[in-house]
Amino acid sequence: MEVGSLPVELWRVILAYLPLPDLGRCCQVCRAWRELILSLDNTRWRQLCLGCPECRHPNWPSQPHLEPPSWREALKQHALATRTWTQNGPELQSSACLLFFRRRKDRRVWHVGPGCEFETLRGALGVVGPYDRVVLHPGVYEEQAEIALKVPVELVGLGRLGEVALLVCMEQQCPTARLCNLVFMPPWFSTVVYKTSWGHVQLDNCNFEGAQLQVRGPGTCQARFCSFSQGSSAHLLGVVLSLFDSCDFSGSDTASVTVEGPPVSERNWACKHLAALARTFPSCGLSEHNSSPKGHLAASTGGHQPPGANVKKESITIDDWKRRTGVDAVCQRTVIEDGWSDGERSEGEENRDEGGANNTKKHFTLEYKIPCDHHGLSHLLNPQPDGSLPLSSSPDPPSMIPDPLTLQQELDRDPEAHMLAASTLGCILRRCLFRDGKGGVHLSNYGQARLEENVFRGLNYAVRCIQNSTIVMLRNEVCECRASGVFLRLSAQGLIAENNIHSNGEAGLDIRKGANPTIVCNKIHSGLRSGVVVLGNGKGSIRSNQIYNNKEAGVYILFSGNPVVSGNHIFQGQAAGIAINENGRGMITENVIRENQWGGVDIRRGGDPILRNNYICYGYSDGVVVGERGRGLIEGNQVFCNKGCGVWVMSSSLPQLLSNYIIHNCMYGLAVFCRKDPENIEVREGNWPGQEGIAGEGGGADRRGVEGEGREGQENFNEEGELFAWDSDLDSEDERHSARRSISVALVESNCMSYNGAVGLYVKSTEALNVFANLINCNRGLGIAVLQSSQLTRLATNCILENGRGGVAVEKDCRVELRGNGIYENSGYGVSFSGNGQIVENDVVGNRGCGIQVCGSADIKVMRNRVQPSQGCGIAVLGPVKGVVHDNILFQGHRDNRKALLHMDPGNESCVLRNNSILRHDDSCTSVPPWVMENPPPRPLASSPAGLSSSQYPSGLGISVTTRIGATVESGCHSGSMFCSIL
Repeated sequence: MEVGSLPVELWRVILAYLPLPDLGRCCQVCRAWRELILSLDNTRWRQLCLGCPECRHPNWPSQPHLEPPSWREALKQHALATRTWTQNGPELQSSACLLFFRRRKDRRVWHVGPGCEFETLRGALGVVGPYDRVVLHPGVYEEQAEIALKVPVELVGLGRLGEVALLVCMEQQCPTARLCNLVFMPPWFSTVVYKTSWGHVQLDNCNFEGAQLQVRGPGTCQARFCSFSQGSSAHLLGVVLSLFDSCDFSGSDTASVTVEGPPVSERNWACKHLAALARTFPSCGLSEHNSSPKGHLAASTGGHQPPGANVKKESITIDDWKRRTGVDAVCQRTVIEDGWSDGERSEGEENRDEGGANNTKKHFTLEYKIPCDHHGLSHLLNPQPDGSLPLSSSPDPPSMIPDPLTLQQELDRDPEAHMLAASTLGCILRRCLFRDGKGGVHLSNYGQARLEENVFRGLNYAVRCIQNSTIVMLRNEVCECRASGVFLRLSAQGLIAENNIHSNGEAGLDIRKGANPTIVCNKIHSGLRSGVVVLGNGKGSIRSNQIYNNKEAGVYILFSGNPVVSGNHIFQGQAAGIAINENGRGMITENVIRENQWGGVDIRRGGDPILRNNYICYGYSDGVVVGERGRGLIEGNQVFCNKGCGVWVMSSSLPQLLSNYIIHNCMYGLAVFCRKDPENIEVREGNWPGQEGIAGEGGGADRRGVEGEGREGQENFNEEGELFAWDSDLDSEDERHSARRSISVALVESNCMSYNGAVGLYVKSTEALNVFANLINCNRGLGIAVLQSSQLTRLATNCILENGRGGVAVEKDCRVELRGNGIYENSGYGVSFSGNGQIVENDVVGNRGCGIQVCGSADIKVMRNRVQPSQGCGIAVLGPVKGVVHDNILFQGHRDNRKALLHMDPGNESCVLRNNSILRHDDSCTSVPPWVMENPPPRPLASSPAGLSSSQYPSGLGISVTTRIGATVESGCHSGSMFCSIL
């Protein structure tokens, strides 16, 4: 009959009565019939699939509400999988004779149950032949001794699942067996209900209640649509390959699946078939890339990026940020205006109007202007070849940040990770649900497992991988664990990619004791503590992840943790973005760290990372915080649009800040404060929960570690190979750590500090500080303010340009050396100096107020400077100043300036003036005096002064737990770093 002779709807009604074999025959008639049969996907094929006794809904147990893409394809996969156990036998050679096909139709069917051929299962198994089927009728079958399966056999329960229950202990002693539609409960003498040590067992649609499945290599197991409840578990010892597909694990009192021991070298017949089934699952490289959570960042292209960053960009909407944070465009009420005084103002600054502070780019008119644009740092201010302004001279913050790489991009550039993603390991678990128990999957002693698209929910922990084991986790969901989601210990390794890890009670991932996993392209968010914790010599490569909305640090490194953290987006956290504490280290590169409540990066207590080429922006506090005893190499970062300071440094720390852009922050660009972290201080409104797990009892002596892993009322996960103490971890060093040289003075070199809302560089320190070759321009306050400096602060070869107040202010009792700087066109004085030290070989030109003002009881040398004020004195010596002022050159700036270019208060007998040159305009000359700065050219010079080197790098890498810092500032409105606590 032709298909077109009846309406399609009627054909579907008729064909709905056909059994599966007849549907297959109809499909082979012609193309029109095939299309007609395929159109029954949501009707007849769905009925056949759900009516199959070997399986359940294709998306059971984790997503039974979602329909599969094709019911027919799902039924086909079920049919292929159910025949795996029958594929045992010799390989057939090519032959025209078909007599050697395996005999499957000849097998007998035996019935067991009341009124059947056999009353007991043991009796039926005594007479069955190879590949016979044993059908168990509804009832409970209990055996008082262990049963041995000596020939291949199929055991099938009749009726609905749960009507046939076995209280038995079976040991498989044959190459293959299949069990279907059965409930297993432990007998009185053992909790192990099924075990095999060399054969293959296939489990379809079975329930295990309070029982254990045990498989030893080279034995293999394939379990589909099975339930493990009431403390049931699967224990795999040295397995070569086993497959658990669409299984439900619940109520475990230990780990639901335990994989122990390396795969044995011997393989059984089923391994190649299981490997083929595993390869039918979609490859990780073809999965859809995790997209960013929707927010105020939209995808676009272009803009500046660090080396190696992805070309694709995210565009930042600055207006949205200002509306959300309450920050206006120019930070109208900054620290300066709220009460801190820059010292004695010069006359020119006193007369300016109140709006003058906003005009940081204004050039004051000089009648006799000395060209000074070609100094050694002018390349940072000049337009680029495409006409765009560089970051240091642009009045607008950067508008583009890079996107994280996709998983395929990460695998393409990492052959080792690509090999792991394509491998089939000892135990494969896919589309399973682990819920409401103690543990999900536990690997130990070189065990291997691969986890794909599983759901872990409501457990103490989801995955625990220790003792040189290898884990591959792809596209799993790990949520609502009471402790951390994924633990890696004792040299564990593997690939963790494209997982959704969220809402866990402790860290999303916890890496310790030499574990070295690759963690790429995951979403790690909404945790009650940190996102990722690395400690105890833990390592790992953490790349291209989205880590957001965690209650504590996004990435937390401490106790000699030493990971590579690269290309991640770490944002909207309720604490710091990345915290490095307690001798933690790390290579932290090319991350986007934004919109965190506390410091973008917080380094404390021996923390010593390499922080390079990161975007640290739009934070609600400071960009980078280097707290007590913090160290590190901080190089090439863009720190911008943070509500606090750009970089906040304690004077007890020894960081190196090299070649960073610290721009458009609402408070200071770089602030160096004098107080140390107070000991044993409570954080604002009481103790934070779980902090005793880190710093309590002598700072980590609890040995249970960070993230509250051993907190009261929760499990202590220090068993199973972790019984030795932390001391061995803390004393060990790797080659990278020991190779880095230590430094004794904090170094600030080759940075750009521009357009910040207050002082560009604010120093109130008790330690020595070297500040070399920095560009400090267009800040709303002073360029540099030194309020306290009991040790020597060296300010050399810097360019201090067009700041909203003066250029450099040094308060009394400070020890400061100013050498080789260019101080140009600031809105106030050039240099105001009340401390002790030297002002040597500087160019102070075009500043609105006095060029160099020395006052108070300073003991100072002012030598070989070139000074031209816009108005006011060139060099003014006020009060009982001690020292010498000699060999300086002073240029007249305006003929109407009635201030003396060189002024000293009458009665000062302790300061010597000699050999200073004063160049004025000659009224008889109508042309502008040909004043130029040459021999040397305008400072700072292009090369660093002798003896200064930026090649000294800090000696290690690190992270730390922090408490509130109580450093105060004179203004009273900025009590230390805005947020300086890391939990």
